[in-house]
Amino acid sequence: MPIKPDEEEILTWFDTLSNWDRWGKDDLLGTLNHLTPEKRIASSALVKEGFSVSCSWDIKTGMQPGATVESQRYMLSTGLGLDEEGRKGLFDSGRAGAAQEYIGMVFHGLDVTHLDSLAHLFWDGKMYGGAPSSLVSDRQGALKHDVLSLSDGVVTRGVLLDIPRLRGVDVLEADDHVFPEDLEAAEKACGVRLEPGDVLLVRTGEGFAKIEQKKNYNANKPRSGYQAACLPWLHERGIAMIGSDVAQDVTPSGYKNVSMPIHMVGIVAMGLWLIDNCQLEDLATTCNRLGRWEFQFMLSPIRFQGVTGSPVNPLAIF
Repeated sequence: MPIKPDEEEILTWFDTLSNWDRWGKDDLLGTLNHLTPEKRIASSALVKEGFSVSCSWDIKTGMQPGATVESQRYMLSTGLGLDEEGRKGLFDSGRAGAAQEYIGMVFHGLDVTHLDSLAHLFWDGKMYGGAPSSLVSDRQGALKHDVLSLSDGVVTRGVLLDIPRLRGVDVLEADDHVFPEDLEAAEKACGVRLEPGDVLLVRTGEGFAKIEQKKNYNANKPRSGYQAACLPWLHERGIAMIGSDVAQDVTPSGYKNVSMPIHMVGIVAMGLWLIDNCQLEDLATTCNRLGRWEFQFMLSPIRFQGVTGSPVNPLAIF
């Protein structure tokens, strides 16, 4: 049986797994420093079939069944009535018209596919690199480590490790956590090895459950995910970014003070960028069909100043 680290050991990882000052005092990229120009160029060799697969869920307006937050869309101008004689639209013309809307959402949470920037979490009043948490304020947002650090996006090799496929099940049970041993067994099963600068996507099968259960699905239930024991493994392998079809951490984690160790140690100590709530069912189907689990990976956030993350549409390109 894999060994579950106790919380006392996890607390030591804020020091032993720390990347503070590893890439200089002004570092804004954290683990994305593992992603070199050579790595980006090499990823292009993985594009052979010429199509891409989205790893994101649709964002739907209003409170959805089982959802934890509500996304909003308010129409400012529409096409209603413009086909009626005498009606004028946005351009004050009987022929031209346009539609506009306002959108708003809380993307951090368990519903929207989103990127966590290094300003998202704090430990002992500090962000990654030791920046004070007060640099994220109510008026100005994040003055350091906002999502603009990733303005040029991410292009690298992506790898999907499908743990339910390894187990011969559709969905991992809530108490069936993903340990380093599982990651290595999945690597062996699909003939790949994670390397520095890679993006790792781990499937737990929660996307399958969400699709199957539809209105009855509840994201707030206990769910599987990366067990905290994966943190030293991710650090050792030099993984640039991780994603999953859950919000990374096992829920509940079983730890009192470090309730989300993948988030807390990963973001604050390691500078690890996270993609929460991916839709990996289409990707898993494609990888199974092609018999390969590596691909070119691309992701770009919204360039919104002072924001601690961004809704994203990660792409796997084959």
